[in-house]
Amino acid sequence: MAKRALVSVSDKTGLVEFVEGLSKAGWEIIATGGTRKKLDDAGIRTIGISDITGFPEICDGRVKTLHPKVHGALLGRRDIPEHMETLKENGIELIDMVCVNLYPFRQTIAKEGVTMEDAVENIDIGGHSMLRSAAKNWASVTVVCDPGDYAAVLEEIRSNGDTSPETRLRLSAKAYTHTAEYDMCIASYMRKQAGLPEKLFLEYDLKQELRYGENPHQKAKFYASQDKEPYSLANAVQLHGKELSYNNIQDANAALSIVREFSGPFCVGLKHMNPCGCGVGADALEAWKKTYEGDKTSIFGGIVAFNREVTLEVAELLKPIFLEIIMAPSFSEDAFALLSAKKNLRLLQVDMSSPQVGAFQCVSVGGGLLVQNRDVSTIALTKDMCVTKARPTEAQMADMEFAWKIVKHVKSNAIVVAKDGMTYGVGAGQMNRIGSAEIALKQARATLGDCSDCVLSSDAFFPFDDCVTLAAEYGIKAIVQPGGSVRDADSIAKADELGIAMLFTGERHFKH
Repeated sequence: MAKRALVSVSDKTGLVEFVEGLSKAGWEIIATGGTRKKLDDAGIRTIGISDITGFPEICDGRVKTLHPKVHGALLGRRDIPEHMETLKENGIELIDMVCVNLYPFRQTIAKEGVTMEDAVENIDIGGHSMLRSAAKNWASVTVVCDPGDYAAVLEEIRSNGDTSPETRLRLSAKAYTHTAEYDMCIASYMRKQAGLPEKLFLEYDLKQELRYGENPHQKAKFYASQDKEPYSLANAVQLHGKELSYNNIQDANAALSIVREFSGPFCVGLKHMNPCGCGVGADALEAWKKTYEGDKTSIFGGIVAFNREVTLEVAELLKPIFLEIIMAPSFSEDAFALLSAKKNLRLLQVDMSSPQVGAFQCVSVGGGLLVQNRDVSTIALTKDMCVTKARPTEAQMADMEFAWKIVKHVKSNAIVVAKDGMTYGVGAGQMNRIGSAEIALKQARATLGDCSDCVLSSDAFFPFDDCVTLAAEYGIKAIVQPGGSVRDADSIAKADELGIAMLFTGERHFKH
């Protein structure tokens, strides 16, 4: 007796070629509705689902495959004589394959202005049920829900007459994954419509097993979202170098978050999730020179990210330095040839086509998850934000704009000292703000000798006027900070006393 496949798909990609191959291999094809019409139009002989069930498709096609002659044919175990006898007594012929993909529910609810009626009509019932029935009986039934599997399945059938048990098990697991993801999407939507408490469903695919986690005794894996977004390490292409580590991924992600802030040529050097040098320039070469000059010591063993192509000129300056990773939207052919001579240096090509990123981020805590919107907005600075008698110059405004974008990505408490579109001092992660200010200012003085033309930025308000006093001792003449302290008046008064221009943005950027 010929083997039979039941075909009912929403996504008709590759459908005709696949079913034509099955038909030529001697399989009978059962099809429903629009699927059958497409196959008939292609000249492929099919059997209508109503010819199998003896019952018409009803309720606008809502009910067509929910029938014992379908599910009995799928679920009946071939190795249990009683099952086979029951099927025979009821005139049920076996179905050996289900090729089904589901109504496009996710795509429907993503449309602007979609109604609940439209959404509900795109909840698949029969297809979902057939996938689960076929997947349960994988020992005998092949279940195909992904057009990407058509070619491999067809090749096995041509070669061996049927799929192997290993293939059927793999396809069964894929089918259950498909229905699980589908149900999560529906559940989230319906709970929202019903006003029920939110449940968070997460969908991530394993991208790679990592050698270890933050430390060698910790196991780790890297999962990627199904949503492709720019400035994402999950979607980056590794062109060269050894495998990424857990800490590499964390650091690279932090670097890309900073790069995303700038539209003009920019470069960042990063260590332990904090920038150690940053620079803007006329091109990638100038941006790199500023980044390196800002902190020649800390960049050793660090990560560098550009938002412009890495050219040979840039590569020649990068090569002598020990770096873990270099990221860019592209590498020129000669730059890649030069850098790839370093066996372990990781070169990553990153999509930087758009500043848009995903809506939220998650952090695991004991027994739960913290979820928040990503901190993707950075308020533009204006002179109207000035709260002091002294007013900033145009040059100071440009440097404060630059420093404000950088300090947002430094671990709190955070202070950045900058000048001429580059960082000279970064104070990160101290338990008090004056401590971070001391680190940043001392670092800037060690490089410049004189900080009188520098600006200072702070990710959060000054709780006391001591940071203003310290900044003045180093020659700082312009400060940008969020404001919002109960002692803001003290800091403003001190700035007025010392002739410092200070801006309050009204926007805090803690990063813990």
